Amino acid sequence: MWDIIFYEKPNGRCPVKEFLDDLSPKADVPFINRRLELLAKFGSELRRPHVAYLRDDIWELRVETRSGQFRFFHFYFDGQTIVITHGYQKKTNKVVDSEVDKAIEYRKDYLTSRRGQRR
Repeated sequence: MWDIIFYEKPNGRCPVKEFLDDLSPKADVPFINRRLELLAKFGSELRRPHVAYLRDDIWELRVETRSGQFRFFHFYFDGQTIVITHGYQKKTNKVVDSEVDKAIEYRKDYLTSRRGQRR
């Protein structure tokens, strides 16, 4: 089993939790939770249609619910940890570049803060 953690910004806000809080607890969250459980079980071995590589060490967890398609951006850290940076509802065929850029920035921030804790 892999550990899944949600990225927290330096100000303590958690983009994933805020995103999930805005979704329907009955129509969306159960589907998302099942997909997160699958990711925790298989980690980096999980592939399409569930997970796809985007760029710069960022992956997307793909979830389809009654309300639409959702993407949860993540990266692998330190062997058995998956850091989910944030989620968004996909409304076009292509993943929005600004969302990938956001995930890349969150990853950089996370890695920088982890290096500071190891000293």
